[in-house]
Amino acid sequence: MKVLAVLGSPRSQGNSATLAREVLSGLTAGGAEVQVYELNRLEFQGCQGCGACKAEAEACVLEDDFTPIYAALREADVLLLASPVYFGDLSGQMKCFFDRLYALANPDFTSRLAPGKRAVVILTQGAPPEEMFADIFPRYERWLQHFGFGPIHLLRGLGLSDAGEAAQRPELLARAREVAGRLLVGT
Repeated sequence: MKVLAVLGSPRSQGNSATLAREVLSGLTAGGAEVQVYELNRLEFQGCQGCGACKAEAEACVLEDDFTPIYAALREADVLLLASPVYFGDLSGQMKCFFDRLYALANPDFTSRLAPGKRAVVILTQGAPPEEMFADIFPRYERWLQHFGFGPIHLLRGLGLSDAGEAAQRPELLARAREVAGRLLVGT
């Protein structure tokens, strides 16, 4: 199994990254091949709206640090996305990631990816109430489904204000290992 992990936090040791590493640790122990991209360490632009991926090419024509992510995504069986919740949405880095996925849509907006890939979305937030920001996942889940992903697993960490706080929450770490286990058995 090939796993592409895209970490959207500007903090390498942040809570979303901590939970992502726990899931990835379980997947690696189960034999998965894992590739990790920390978006904040990459030099890349958001979608430029040039339309070249619809008219002239079957991929994004921008050449930057994002370019190898397209190949990794095409080869991956599982996509893991991890982001903190900032201002009621994904981090800016992760929003740029989603914008660049525009190049993976054909001119008729069908997906250029092979169907059947699975996904994990990890969201962490400082606010403890579960209903706060519960609208984020359904929005991005629809896009992932549009690109042929399914099933899509959600792991939310609530009430996590300080970087690394997730590492002190055994119930969250257990849920991360559970997600890894589900992926390893094909669900």
